[in-house]
Amino acid sequence: MTRHPWAIQPLKVPPGSEVDFGVEIDNVDLEHLTDDEFTTIRDVLYHQHIVVFKNQQNLSPRAQYELTKRFDPDTDNYGHKSTTKYFRGLPCQPQVMLKGNGFLESYRGLENVTLRHPNHRQFHRDHLPEEKDLSWTRFYRWHIDAALYDSYPPKVTTLMAVQLPQGPPQTIQYDDGSGETLEASLAPTAFISGQKMFELLSAEDQEFVKTSRVEYAPHPYKWISKARALPTGLGLYTEGRELPDTELPPIDLSKIQILPMPWQNPVTGKLSLQIHPSCVRKIHRADGSVIDDLAQVRDIVYRLQRPAISPQHVYAHDWAEGDMILFNNQGVLHTVVGTLRPDQLRVFRQCNLAASEPPQGP
Repeated sequence: MTRHPWAIQPLKVPPGSEVDFGVEIDNVDLEHLTDDEFTTIRDVLYHQHIVVFKNQQNLSPRAQYELTKRFDPDTDNYGHKSTTKYFRGLPCQPQVMLKGNGFLESYRGLENVTLRHPNHRQFHRDHLPEEKDLSWTRFYRWHIDAALYDSYPPKVTTLMAVQLPQGPPQTIQYDDGSGETLEASLAPTAFISGQKMFELLSAEDQEFVKTSRVEYAPHPYKWISKARALPTGLGLYTEGRELPDTELPPIDLSKIQILPMPWQNPVTGKLSLQIHPSCVRKIHRADGSVIDDLAQVRDIVYRLQRPAISPQHVYAHDWAEGDMILFNNQGVLHTVVGTLRPDQLRVFRQCNLAASEPPQGP
């Protein structure tokens, strides 16, 4: 089989952008990836955090799963252990999830599926004006792909565009008093670098981060199911809406996750500030003390993370059908973006696997 040279180039970003991560690679046969080619991809990923593979329309779910698994051969479970109203596992490859928006008659063994694109109206406390709902939008929820209870955060995620809706671009509103906005295509996926997030901190904050750990709530997504998000999508308001432990499923204290604030890159050794802002419950200090006032915990995390989501640091990927993004889930945060009508069909495949080991701190 003839192998064509790979074309590797930086991601396309708008003028004024300070995004310094991510590459695009064309001519990659992911269906028949050799060990040497995987080694190259792994090295590129951990230096760049995001790799966009173009023209992968014919990639099988099996090959997508196998690429994901090669980063962590000792695991085989989907990162959240269960599906949600937004994800459906493919019968032919259960670790690969179908997600998107609109009604789909049939796709690889799934029949009559209605996909739901998360919208800020479902999660944010304050909403955009209805008359602006299709021209303006918000970051839905900045996050790391992770269950954050019982299972360790996946090392990587693969996300592929099968079918895309057509429509005009939208303006992402921050609505936090900063006046910041970001122009984006219809329903992009937005990424920020955890490494840049760490580098933007003062020396004092970097030391605080390096010596502190975050504790996540048990069953965190049920815990926050009635809470409401800030307009930036970076964390939650503290209004007493979190479910008490008595209303959660049975809690096994050994499954509660207490993780470093910064995670170390396995190739470069550099640190990325990797905190899921919506699910964090406590901060453990180096001196053994614990910050357990939820409002204070969220204020601290927001202050540390907010500079890195300013528009110049955000990469909002303008999807083309057949794009597949491989991203370092232990080095970036991301969010779905965009407001779609029910008749705008958006079909994606996603795969990540709960890691076989915890992320490493400093």
